[in-house]
Amino acid sequence: MPGFPSRHISVFPSPQELGSSLAQLVAAAAQRAAEGGARFSLGLSGGSLVRILAQELPAAAGPAAPARWVLAFCDERLVPAEHPDSTFGAYRTHLLSKISIPENQVVVINPSLPVEEAASDYAEKLKEAFHGENMPVFDLLILGIGPDGHTCSLFPDHPLLQEKEKIVASISDSPKPPPERITLTLPVLNAARTVVFVATGDSKAAILKRILEGDEANPLPAALVQPHSGKLHWFLDESAAKELTIPFEKHSIL
Repeated sequence: MPGFPSRHISVFPSPQELGSSLAQLVAAAAQRAAEGGARFSLGLSGGSLVRILAQELPAAAGPAAPARWVLAFCDERLVPAEHPDSTFGAYRTHLLSKISIPENQVVVINPSLPVEEAASDYAEKLKEAFHGENMPVFDLLILGIGPDGHTCSLFPDHPLLQEKEKIVASISDSPKPPPERITLTLPVLNAARTVVFVATGDSKAAILKRILEGDEANPLPAALVQPHSGKLHWFLDESAAKELTIPFEKHSIL
């Protein structure tokens, strides 16, 4: 595997300190975009990230900034927004009720479409949100990681890891339920200006050691995320980082 010249690993005492620093990173990236006269494009993943961001981001972002944000989701389950598995639904309940991103700047799937059509529709919506660019370049993507090394809905040994053309792909055989999902592809992840992986808890320790210290012939999906010209951050809590032996930046309690 290639080296990691721009990889930065930060370890925090707990998810609370991690969340505060993550929210500050989001706010700083948004401020940089605003200073350049541009909108701020943010892609979010679901799971435990929803509550981490909902707790810390509204205060860090401030009341006015999100009006210039474009928000999309790194993957989504093909379920209605009201369904408990919906990533958009979770953010709508816990975060979007607290920050004022205009509704037409939140890019969501149409869950009433068949999964392949939903992926194509989402890709078109992204291109529109990015003013016709064939390859959306996000200012910031925040990704999670599964105990099997998957990220977004890109799973180990799945054919989607070889996708080079599509910016959004459908998956109908997800090893993790529900089976039908749409996901950003590796070319989009690796085109981003900044990518932040967030992982907390003991269950992530073994897979993080493989990803961050391993040199596997068949890399896990999360290990394939290496932005071409962007920055790559790993935000971990001490439980998730407990097996690492490589250098990292250790943060103390705030």
